[in-house]
Amino acid sequence: MHRFAIPDDCHWQNVRETSTNVGLAIEKALRGIEQANQEFLSGIFGDAQWSNKNKLSDKLLIDLIEHFSFYTLGREKVNPDMLGEAYEYLIKHFADLTNKKAGEFYTPRSVVHLLGLILDPHEGESIYDPACGTGGMLLECVDHLKHNNEDYRTLKLYGQEKNLTSGSIARMNMFLHGIEDFQILRGDTLRSPAFFAADGLQTFDCVIANPPFSLKDWGAENWANDPYGRNIAGVPPKGNGDMAWVQHMVKSMNSTGRMTVVLPHGALFRKGAEGKIREVLLKEDLLEAVIGLGPNIFYGTQLAACVMVFRQNKAAEKKGKVLFIDASDQIRTGRAQNFLEPEHVDRIHNWLRDSADVENYVKLATMDELAENDFNLNIPLYVEKIIEDNLPSVEEALTDLKQAWQASVAAEERFTKIVQGFIA
Repeated sequence: MHRFAIPDDCHWQNVRETSTNVGLAIEKALRGIEQANQEFLSGIFGDAQWSNKNKLSDKLLIDLIEHFSFYTLGREKVNPDMLGEAYEYLIKHFADLTNKKAGEFYTPRSVVHLLGLILDPHEGESIYDPACGTGGMLLECVDHLKHNNEDYRTLKLYGQEKNLTSGSIARMNMFLHGIEDFQILRGDTLRSPAFFAADGLQTFDCVIANPPFSLKDWGAENWANDPYGRNIAGVPPKGNGDMAWVQHMVKSMNSTGRMTVVLPHGALFRKGAEGKIREVLLKEDLLEAVIGLGPNIFYGTQLAACVMVFRQNKAAEKKGKVLFIDASDQIRTGRAQNFLEPEHVDRIHNWLRDSADVENYVKLATMDELAENDFNLNIPLYVEKIIEDNLPSVEEALTDLKQAWQASVAAEERFTKIVQGFIA
């Protein structure tokens, strides 16, 4: 458990005993705690204007403080998972209320769970999310080890986040879940990556992310001569950073690393610079699978997304091949939003694990097939939909027609006899 230094005048009771300028007392306490724990808590309480009496009067704050003073709040009263889950619930609730911006910091839990299953982290491994938001994907890896009865405390978690508020929430999320070995750093990953080793970028066992889709101002001006060596396959378009994220993540894998990334479908088939980047990555045999998800399962967009799975060392039977999964109908349709349910997640993961063709859903394509399509990864090029019309054959149709005709003739004869009987 983390041990934080609390300065003498920054305790709850110090604030509670304040009757005037309560907001200022709260601000001083929060800043004092941050300064005393700069390594972990720097900037974590944000810049809320507690001393703005027009919005937060002394009476309002005193009532708020007294309300919470009735409760004993602490991890000794409740387990860390419950605190963390409550915190994540509030994050999701906020995402629901601010739907347009929710996708910036919240990925649906079902999608995160799918990525965790695919990544399959284990004890002692390092996990890196270059667009970590509130830390949900890193915590999914923790949950994955817990589910498998492995020691999650051996994981080393790393994240970078450009948004100050989201990054602060991510650190709080780690604390509330009882995670100790983590680093969440602020910064623009594509312009200024935060993690380094002696010979360049730090590399990791597992890389996972749902980066901002089709980022326009992503730093293309520096990519041609990227000082971090991330332009391994080419320079992405100036107005679209999808393939910059992919290359950054590939470069961040260690020699046995693997990665999962959520992207818009356009990253699979857009031509030009992105097409050339795809070709290089495919010829390097780094891409293991492409999964097409259903529409309208992400907050703030009705668009369908895809998951790309990369691996430095593919299994022998998967070398020179890419698995395509069309999971577009693996959803529960809702009134305002669709949902990826647990049974859908399990089915998709089983298809990936089995890596065998399944009519209408899965195709294991060879490098020759990819080359024939100019390394276009659009899923319908590989997973053909067989539409069953259920129409009878000509012979069956003629037999049915003959039987229907005979029945019609017999019915007419019975009707004629009945009419004649009435006339007689």
